[in-house]
Order: sequence, then structure tokens, then C-alpha cells
Amino acid sequence: QVQLVESGGGLVQPGGSLRLSCAASGRIISVNTMGWYRQAPGNERELVATITRGSSTNYADSMKGRFTISRDNAKNTVYLQMNSLKPEDAAVYYCNAAVISTALRAYWGQGTQVTVSS
Repeated sequence: QVQLVESGGGLVQPGGSLRLSCAASGRIISVNTMGWYRQAPGNERELVATITRGSSTNYADSMKGRFTISRDNAKNTVYLQMNSLKPEDAAVYYCNAAVISTALRAYWGQGTQVTVSS
């Protein structure tokens, strides 16, 4: 059994910052690529950023320069530093991880709400 637990969401004013965290726990042999996705009401879930175990990163174009993804392999944790937040960044942010446990499969966190409003 593998769980992903996110934290760090909340309410922030436009132009503000938030840092999300997601920790994987359970019967884990290795965690490969980790990533963040988001889903706003009425929209499909979209990619925010991904990071490989070797820390190669990939960002959606609209997040480049404002968001930074990082990870701590020793803690099986991925982070998302979000700066210069805009109202359109408001969404539920989901963590995703490719985990080798009894087999390799992708897991999702429960989501954390980010609200950007004055």
C-alpha cells in the first residue's frame, strides 16, 4: 500500500507565494518520476510540472519562471514552489508519483486546494 499526502495549499493574494509538499509513504522500493497537476472547476486536469529521480524537470509553459519543482529522494517527497500567483492559478493541485512497490504503478494524492484571491 502506497499513499501520497499533499500539504501546503490555502488562500493567497495575487502576486503571493505558496509551497506545496507531497510525501509518498508505504511499501516503497523506489519512487521514479514525480509531478504536480491541477484541475480548476469545469476544466480538465492539466500538467503543472514533473521531475525525474535524477532531478530533470519539465514545466507547462504557463508555469515556467514562476513555479519551481524539486524533490528530496531520501524523504520520497516532492515540492512545488509557486511564486507570482495569479487568480487563474486557483485549482486543486494533485501530486502524482511513479512508484515501484510490488510493481511499478502511478499513484495520486488526494489534492490540495489553492485559492488566489484578494
